[in-house]
Amino acid sequence: MSQHDHDSHAHGTVGSYVVGFILSVILTVIPFWAVMTGSFDRATTVAILVVTAIVQIVVHLKYFLHLNFSKEGKLDTFSFLFTALVIVMVVGLSIWIIYASNAMMMY
Repeated sequence: MSQHDHDSHAHGTVGSYVVGFILSVILTVIPFWAVMTGSFDRATTVAILVVTAIVQIVVHLKYFLHLNFSKEGKLDTFSFLFTALVIVMVVGLSIWIIYASNAMMMY
């Protein structure tokens, strides 16, 4: 049995990790620059932050977590999405419960 037989998941190459790292740095510098220079109005700055954050999430999922929608990676991707959904629900519902409890105590 060779060393690579034990792992059915495809791991990234050094080149793909370098590409992911460079993209992550660029996607971190852009919003930092937009906020620190104050070159844009508030709405544009927030839009830049949101767009670069979403793109950076996709970069991290693709280059570091190796998630994809190919036939081999579908199970991992759906497992991740289900986990993310559960976490969002737990956090969101917890905030809703805390807010509702606080509102009821104010009467």
